[in-house]
Amino acid sequence: MTVDVRVLSREDLPTAWAVLTRAFGEAVHPEDVEVELALADPARFYAAYADDRMVATAGSFAFDMAVPGAVLPVAGVTWVSVLPTYRRRGLLGGLMQRQLADLHAGGTAVAALWASESAIYGRYGYGPASWTVSVTLQRGAPFRTPVPPGRLELVEPDSPALPEIYAQVAARTPGFPARDATWWTYRLHDPAHDRGSASPLQAVLTDGGYALYAVDPVWTDSLPAGVVRVREVIAADAGATARLWRHLLDLDLTGEVQARILATDDPLLMWVLADPRRARARVRDNLWVRLVDLPQALGSRRYACPVDVVIEVSDGPAPWNTGRWRLSGDRAGAQCLPTTDPADLVVRPDDLGAAYLGGTPLRARPVEERTRGALDLASTAFGPLGPAPWCPQVF
Repeated sequence: MTVDVRVLSREDLPTAWAVLTRAFGEAVHPEDVEVELALADPARFYAAYADDRMVATAGSFAFDMAVPGAVLPVAGVTWVSVLPTYRRRGLLGGLMQRQLADLHAGGTAVAALWASESAIYGRYGYGPASWTVSVTLQRGAPFRTPVPPGRLELVEPDSPALPEIYAQVAARTPGFPARDATWWTYRLHDPAHDRGSASPLQAVLTDGGYALYAVDPVWTDSLPAGVVRVREVIAADAGATARLWRHLLDLDLTGEVQARILATDDPLLMWVLADPRRARARVRDNLWVRLVDLPQALGSRRYACPVDVVIEVSDGPAPWNTGRWRLSGDRAGAQCLPTTDPADLVVRPDDLGAAYLGGTPLRARPVEERTRGALDLASTAFGPLGPAPWCPQVF
């Protein structure tokens, strides 16, 4: 079997999408293809060919994303797939290695992805950098305090007010990718085949926030038991959060509200609900991060407390990151430079990726501490500067 990796052309993208959907066991829906392909720059997408047949894919989107104290260009890794008859032949490793090298050559410091299988990506230097909560609430769940006054208005999902609110929250929340018009088209895409029996996408707007949701009408023994399926709730403050959730929890003819992707510090869970246990919350990994250019990535973010530490890294997939690096910085700025000084910490690439957004404590990872106290100090420094890191959409 002869295998080669190629950069795709615009004409190759539909075939790559077909390979991806087959690898995931999904059907190709023509109404999805145009929306998906509009996001893809073919120069950032690859395929592995076996005997001139496309059998594996990988690519990345280019977008800006907030990190602690800054907003950086990030590669959103996506379309990673291998046809089931070509597994365990090194195809995925070859694609990821090529992508990583090209991103580094192009000056990208950070890559991020959603892991379809969480056991895969640590070997390529990605670590779980943010976490998300899914909740299921019964209609009418009581709140701790009265809802702050403010308008509520049903609007069309493509209302221009929504991007303005999103941009405000995205700029200050690590893990949030910026959305241009193409990304908003993707986020609001609402094909009939994906709804099941639920309504078309709906939107409600309040001062400082909005919610996107659909209602699945269900009747049990002639009684209404509809399910509210929340796509996203974006709020700039706790008052907006409370108004939006009160709306969702009080919708007529419903019995339950389901939301799959909430921040771990969402006010709904922290103080809005009178009894947070009613949320039946489940935590899972959210965004996985990889430092493509270690000194650039670590020097570009800000740190919660002053830190001056020498980190030793061995990075097989990205040998340019291998070495000892002195990280010094605080809330005002940072730098990360090569050094020959002895290491205070020995850290794997996936551990640095996990800690990068401030959502996974460095001390929770298998870091080797060579200087007493260095791990606690570095872990505190890598901690969040504001909201918990969180990505509200799969890409």
